[in-house]
Amino acid sequence: MLIQGKLLSYGDDLTEVYHIRKKVFQEEQGITPEEDFDDLDQESIHVIVYEDSNNKKAVATGRIYYNGVNCKIGRVAVLKEYRGKQYGDFVVRMLINKALTSGVPEVYLNAQLSTVGFYEKIGFQTVGDIYEEVGIPHIKMVLKEENLCKKCSHS
Repeated sequence: MLIQGKLLSYGDDLTEVYHIRKKVFQEEQGITPEEDFDDLDQESIHVIVYEDSNNKKAVATGRIYYNGVNCKIGRVAVLKEYRGKQYGDFVVRMLINKALTSGVPEVYLNAQLSTVGFYEKIGFQTVGDIYEEVGIPHIKMVLKEENLCKKCSHS
């Protein structure tokens, strides 16, 4: 099976991105469309991951936004039936690669507490205190280039 990752930027069709986010964030987690979809979608670079390059089954997504000062990863989502196959890891690493090859020395994200271990395996470190966002506990995490774990996780 061949896995394909694709970067999407301004003007590209985000239909598959929105479909995955709707399934994960709205249907599974109860987040409203207003909380999920924002103006940053049009200004961000998105990743879409396909499980089978022949059938083009979109299974995971995420985005990265750079405001000229900070580079933030967000909206990382994997369809429920495709979790545990390292697609989330693939999405995050594609986004990190985009940031680092663009000369950004660090990236950050606001992780749901249930995903902190996932991000730590990649090299992110927690910063600050736990806070509520859309009714879900989160914490800020930062990855500096020198802390990036080079190998993909296998657990």
